[in-house]
Amino acid sequence: MSVAREEEPGTLERAVEATLFAAEEPMGVEALAAHLGGLEPADVRAALTLLEEAYRNRGVHLVERGGRWHFETAPDLAHLLRREKEQVRRLSRAATEVLAIIAYHEPVSRAEIESIRGVQTSAGTLDVLMEAGWVRPAGRREVPGRPVIYATTPTFLDHFGLASRRDLPGIEELRAAGLLDPVDEAMEAQMRFEPDEVDESDMPDDENLAD
Repeated sequence: MSVAREEEPGTLERAVEATLFAAEEPMGVEALAAHLGGLEPADVRAALTLLEEAYRNRGVHLVERGGRWHFETAPDLAHLLRREKEQVRRLSRAATEVLAIIAYHEPVSRAEIESIRGVQTSAGTLDVLMEAGWVRPAGRREVPGRPVIYATTPTFLDHFGLASRRDLPGIEELRAAGLLDPVDEAMEAQMRFEPDEVDESDMPDDENLAD
């Protein structure tokens, strides 16, 4: 499908709009440009900016999450479309800590996560985060043993309403919101340092700690 830029005003915006409505998953600028006949990515991004503005006060919004665009229900209307009570996913303290470390330090290996936390991280904790679709294996670290490294996913960004990891709250924002207790602040102090090599035999396992 090819779209000529010199056609009537709004043709490109309409083509991008239709493509995103029909798409089964969010699409990036490059993918949209290729799908629409090899357009210039800059033209597609300009069309997305216009559409984002046009939908800003409507029942659905055009949003960017992790470099990919899709339509979603306006936050203040989401409850109207919810037919069943959502099951609340409660993470253990261990899983919450691991998710935060991955989000702020990605990509990180399990040993690096444990170095920051000061305790061993069970495979089950990472499995919970991967089953939720928030964390994914992101390759292997090119060091002896080639450990698996982990990173967050576009689903993580979408769930927490973030356009990118740059939108993660800073420590001062978390503290101002009352989301850091003394234990959290002690952990935050540890996170300022680069992970060191850790002897796993000297660490308690998080499965033996109370959440």
